[in-house]
Amino acid sequence: MSNGEYRHVWRIVIRNLLNSLKPRQIQGNQMGRDYIGNIYYEIPADPSRGKRKPSRWYDPPKGLDFQDPLPAEWESWLRMRRKEPPTEEEIAKNLAIAQMKKENAAKIETQRLADGGSLPAPPKRGPQSFPTYPDFHGGDPTNQYKK
Repeated sequence: MSNGEYRHVWRIVIRNLLNSLKPRQIQGNQMGRDYIGNIYYEIPADPSRGKRKPSRWYDPPKGLDFQDPLPAEWESWLRMRRKEPPTEEEIAKNLAIAQMKKENAAKIETQRLADGGSLPAPPKRGPQSFPTYPDFHGGDPTNQYKK
């Protein structure tokens, strides 16, 4: 034990401790960017090393955090619901559809307000009991036990 690598055990322990405290530099393939500014990365699966699923993540732009909503196409890619990342054409098409829906909703709202309409009020209900059916008599119909 006085020879070789075992001679400097404390040096090995300290070197491993210092290396474990260093941040790891994870290198992934940049897969795309969305209109918010998030950058998406992937490390592909490698079955020869026992890694069956790819690792996917994103980095938000400076000033934004991970609580902001993601586009649906990218979120489905991150959660492994789709194999391929979304294309620019698909993102642009879905963004145009969402914008058109917002504009149509605003037109409908202005039309409703111009007609003098208001939001429908929920019906007022008092305390309600269980439904009763004429062909079912459950419980104590003669009230003989209610004494």
